[in-house]
Amino acid sequence: MFGIDIGVDLGTANVLVYEKKKGIVLREPSVVAVNRDTGEVLAVGEEAKQMIGRTPGNIAAIRPLRDGVIADYNVTETMLRYFIEKVIGHSFVFRPRIMICVPSGVTTVEKRAVQEAAEQAGARRTQLIEEPMAAALGAGLPVDEATGSMVVDIGGGTTDVAVFSLGGIVLSESLRVAGDKFDEAIIAYIRRSFNLLIGERTAEEVKISVGAAYPEARDLRMEVKGRDLYTGLPKSVTVSTAQIAEALESPVAEIVVCVKKVLEETPPELAADIMDLGIVLTGGGSMLYGLDSRIRYQTGISTMLADDPLSCVALGTGKALEFVDKFADGQEMDSVFRGKK
Repeated sequence: MFGIDIGVDLGTANVLVYEKKKGIVLREPSVVAVNRDTGEVLAVGEEAKQMIGRTPGNIAAIRPLRDGVIADYNVTETMLRYFIEKVIGHSFVFRPRIMICVPSGVTTVEKRAVQEAAEQAGARRTQLIEEPMAAALGAGLPVDEATGSMVVDIGGGTTDVAVFSLGGIVLSESLRVAGDKFDEAIIAYIRRSFNLLIGERTAEEVKISVGAAYPEARDLRMEVKGRDLYTGLPKSVTVSTAQIAEALESPVAEIVVCVKKVLEETPPELAADIMDLGIVLTGGGSMLYGLDSRIRYQTGISTMLADDPLSCVALGTGKALEFVDKFADGQEMDSVFRGKK
């Protein structure tokens, strides 16, 4: 157990843990159920997610990360400790070294909060890697070569768009619009159009089952159940792909604009490389049906989903563990890769 190294994709929607030489060993929702009266943690992960929208008044199902950053420090620390113990056991005689990914747009204060939460949760040493770099590594892009490559990582809380060359991020943009905003847009649309109130879990089911990045992407229908805002009674309505695509238009358009902005600022030689290699989409939010086609159409550049979009960041964090001994305290991933050359 001595010298154990683990990588953590500390996502807004899910936490994935990668253990060196074993691969991904844990995948759980970033949710904690807490007793409001006593502060006691009742459940973490999948068990807690099942409680969202279904708890009595004194129990709250909390998502401690919002928009890719820590919204509730103490709950985040508790959640991290639970997942670390689940992976390596309760003995902290040999505390693990941990590599954690963070969105590219986070502040120094937000980065420090992540490091401190990990250290309080039992890490012997904590290093950070920016999410787009981890996503690119996980997707198998040649980030350490003198070739331009581009990744669009759409998670639960943030979208990171980045261009890489020679082991570093040449330029990047982080947008706090991603999978959660898709769900919120669906909730708002169904409330506005049908006077029906639905929860986060239902919105996510609608997004996956009939959602699309543009109306013509597919033609499906789904029955949606919720509470009628006029009568207060349960009610069901049928929604179509075209309606959900309309609901998602604003957040999807924001992501496309962000991608185009990064492309417009990319140096010509690297832009030419991206034309050849294409744009790679990673993260759970990138699996919105037809999103790759929409970006391809609006940029004129080949766009494809990574082989395992949900796991790319965790896999990349795991690959970064191979270089953990080259890190100085506070040093981040791109400087380590540049040092390879």
